[in-house]
Amino acid sequence: MNKNTVITILVLLVITLIFQSVVVVRETEKAILLKLGAFERTLDPGLNFKVPFVDSVVKFEGRLRTLDTPPDRVLTEEEKPLEVDSFVKYKIIDAETYYTSTNGGQETVAEGTLQSRVRDNLRDEFGKRTLVEVVSGDRDGLMLELKKSLGKDANELGVEIIDFRVKRIDYETEIRPAIYERMRSERNAEAADLRAKGSERATVIRAEAERKRTEDVAEGTRESEKIRGEGDAIAAATYAEAYSEDPEFYDFTRSLKLIRNSFNDEGDILLIDPDSDYLKYLNKSEKR
Repeated sequence: MNKNTVITILVLLVITLIFQSVVVVRETEKAILLKLGAFERTLDPGLNFKVPFVDSVVKFEGRLRTLDTPPDRVLTEEEKPLEVDSFVKYKIIDAETYYTSTNGGQETVAEGTLQSRVRDNLRDEFGKRTLVEVVSGDRDGLMLELKKSLGKDANELGVEIIDFRVKRIDYETEIRPAIYERMRSERNAEAADLRAKGSERATVIRAEAERKRTEDVAEGTRESEKIRGEGDAIAAATYAEAYSEDPEFYDFTRSLKLIRNSFNDEGDILLIDPDSDYLKYLNKSEKR
């Protein structure tokens, strides 16, 4: 073997060792370092180094995962059968725990364990509730309780439960009439409550409208009386001014006004004393 061949082999060996020593962990991954098959440490995202042929790296998907569990049969508190379809969203938060609790990071083991925990928690939570509570109760509250209880079990696997949802609840044939009757009763009660509230609101609106109408009428009456008073004052001032300038003409118009106000109907007859105020101005005119 000549010298050039040896150098080439050494260069290739060095390059191989360098590549074997460098490990790149993506932001979307979780990774651990094993030394001779035993857990050594968790690797951070970015560039990492290991000892070739001694250390090995195991990577896991760090993004959100969805476990769509098959429908499961559960019993309510009064032992009414239901079929519940649900799913779980989770992600790995502790790579070491996930690796050791799932036989080396096997996803099938992890999801099988999660599925078993989901089944147990569904049975526990639905077993605490009656059929009526399941049908008309707080569905969000139920899912929140399931998420909390499942989260405690999930920590043992090194994963975090991000969300838990009940997609569908199917009722057995024999209990469907009771469910529908319960739903009908609740809807009727809700409709009656809405009608009662609407009637009460209508009464309040009518009372408010009547009060406003009364206030408007009173305000209009006050305003009209005010205007009438102002008009009378102006008329009185005008008559006073006219009287001061021509008392005889003022007496004449006053007499005409008195005569006009005395006749209400076409058949009215007025008997006048010659010395009456009605003819006072005319008598004065004749004397002239």
